[in-house]
Amino acid sequence: MSPRPRETSDEAILAATARVMQRRSPVDLTLADVAKEAGVVPATLIQRFGTKRALLLATVKTAPAAVPAQFAAARAKYASSLQALVELFVDCSGFASTPEALANGLAYLQIDLTDPDFRAITLAQFKTIREETRKLLDAAFAAGEVIPCDTTELARLIQQVNGGSMLDWAVFRQGTLSNWVRRDLEALLGPYRTRPESKAASNRRKPLKTRS
Repeated sequence: MSPRPRETSDEAILAATARVMQRRSPVDLTLADVAKEAGVVPATLIQRFGTKRALLLATVKTAPAAVPAQFAAARAKYASSLQALVELFVDCSGFASTPEALANGLAYLQIDLTDPDFRAITLAQFKTIREETRKLLDAAFAAGEVIPCDTTELARLIQQVNGGSMLDWAVFRQGTLSNWVRRDLEALLGPYRTRPESKAASNRRKPLKTRS
């Protein structure tokens, strides 16, 4: 007899855990909270993951591998590489739509910085984000959207401005986080953008049509 299939997959449980992490700090989050969100009993979580720490670790382990797919989706959605880049970071700020949610995120970041197992995953995620950002900047340069520049360094600055913008917004609490992030990234990218060429200049470079 084949084993009975699981009604709730591990992936669904990890997704539910990520949602609860936005509402609960590491201290407040309980297995009962996650079980309710996932539609299972706490015993199921203990059977599959063992402890709360193991469940959180399994949840964050999914982050690095998901980054390339997020960037690929943005590239497919927007014709402009720079627009894809800005909108991607704006969309990713959705996990902290309230100052309280951002505070919870910072509480988990404290674990990432002090627990070696969590830090290794966070480091891999940050490196992947930076590399994918550089690739989008390279594509933007190839498309004539940005001036010649050190795209590796610019990718680093984008990542830092994004993080600083979220923290700044949580302190000032003016407007929405998405608008705050978009404004700061556009301010950073502004000097790197190429000026749109005039129509006359564009026409001068077009080859003359000849009649057959």
